[in-house]
Amino acid sequence: MDMRWKPNVTVAAIIEREGRFLLVEEHTPEGLRLNNPAGHLEPGESPEQAVVREALEETAHAFTPTGLVGVYLSRFQRPASGEDITYLRLAFAGELGAAEPGRPLDDGIVRTVWMTPDEVRASVDRHRSPLVLRCIEDHLAGQRYPLGLLVTDASVISPRA
Repeated sequence: MDMRWKPNVTVAAIIEREGRFLLVEEHTPEGLRLNNPAGHLEPGESPEQAVVREALEETAHAFTPTGLVGVYLSRFQRPASGEDITYLRLAFAGELGAAEPGRPLDDGIVRTVWMTPDEVRASVDRHRSPLVLRCIEDHLAGQRYPLGLLVTDASVISPRA
């Protein structure tokens, strides 16, 4: 076999406050969708650094991960193009920090929205993936693993200027 299969590694912030979850509404090739604040792991960063960055870019709020909710593997086939994508998602619970006033939301993000678990369940047809609800349900069930479960070797981290 000449080609090695590589899933897309993503991170997601599962943010709950007073019984509501913070989601983002975003433009996708399939239309306007709801998602957890999430995105791709980039070269030179740990998963924890990635989720902090993605949460800030998509919500304009600081985020501090406190635990790992789970590690998820999912497959998505884009209806329009037939593109077949597999995602490996690391979902983090954590604390939402202060907003950065005037910080624009990431390209494609329309707005942030706080939703109750029932509202999230009722909007499943608008979710970017089945993992949106699955991660929230796992969070509600109390599923948490210590951050020490994830190890990022120093060879991965980009030197900072």
